[in-house]
Amino acid sequence: MRDTASVLTELNILNRAVLNAETGQRGYMITLDERYLQPYYSGRERYRPSLERLRARISTDATPRQMALMDEIESLSETRFAELEDVVQLLKQRDLMEARRRVLSDEGQEAMSRLRSSFREIEDIENYLLAEAITETARFEGRVLQMLAALLVVMVVAIAFGYMLITRNIRAETEAAQAAALGQARDRADLLAKELNHRVKNLFAVILAIVQMSGRDRPEAKEVVERIGERVRALLKAHEVTQGTLERPVASLEALIETTLAPYRSTRHPARLEGPEITLAAQQVTPLGLVLHELTTNAVKYGCWSRGGHLEVLWSGQGQDLVLEWREYCAGEDEEPARQGFGSMLMTSAARQLRGTIDRQFTKEGVRVTIIFPLAD
Repeated sequence: MRDTASVLTELNILNRAVLNAETGQRGYMITLDERYLQPYYSGRERYRPSLERLRARISTDATPRQMALMDEIESLSETRFAELEDVVQLLKQRDLMEARRRVLSDEGQEAMSRLRSSFREIEDIENYLLAEAITETARFEGRVLQMLAALLVVMVVAIAFGYMLITRNIRAETEAAQAAALGQARDRADLLAKELNHRVKNLFAVILAIVQMSGRDRPEAKEVVERIGERVRALLKAHEVTQGTLERPVASLEALIETTLAPYRSTRHPARLEGPEITLAAQQVTPLGLVLHELTTNAVKYGCWSRGGHLEVLWSGQGQDLVLEWREYCAGEDEEPARQGFGSMLMTSAARQLRGTIDRQFTKEGVRVTIIFPLAD
């Protein structure tokens, strides 16, 4: 965009230089007052430097047609200014008839017409190149997002498989071993968890490296690459906030909600969070985190964030229970979908793990979800 803007600016300067010179010559011809030659002198001084700057800006990635047009513009400009100079000299010599004859000939008019045509063609070429660059950037962003989605699926599968192995190992050791053996089993489980966490972080690092390397030779995609990188880092933070020791408070509810929304939350996807400081135990973080992730994904794909609306997440403590309300504001349908998908099954399972309830309502203003479960000691 900067290159195109600089080329169009130089074309405009060059065009004004020619027009100013022509205006000054006409004024001098009508009045024979040399004060009217000032625009002519100004245009004559500016057009050569402008030609050189224009050639320098175009020559970096110029097409053969652009170079041919530059040669044509330089030749026509020289011809036009030579014709203007001849007329000025004739007027200074008071040869008015010959000067008038030169002005009324088609030579100058034809040169100006061809010059304007060359200007327009270069402008069209520059605008076409800019449009191609924008299209290529969009294609690049689509490829990067697809690759990122595939890598994230692999990561989720690896986490699920690792969690299954850790759970199976802990259960077997707990049932078969005495107190000392149980301690050893927990040590091994802790080591496996740390190793899994380490590998998950490595996966995030690989994703970031692939994104950055993919955009290294694409300066026009720098902003897209940086935006994707920020979202990957936000996903990493969402993973780190759930790490801790079982049966002990490990995560702030507000931090869990914020890190779940962070990869998607923006000025186009606004969200308001409000509630007291509440700390969750590790066994509550995983099911609640999965529910929040499912709700966030649905808001992006089908809900308020796909329809230009906004989101509110409110929570409060009522006795020993936590009440969390998920409110989407957008034009919606007040009927629950006929098909019960994976999201509904996940929420039913999460409600059992949390020993609470999850109630979903579909209204004309958007989805309303109320989650109630007892807080762990």
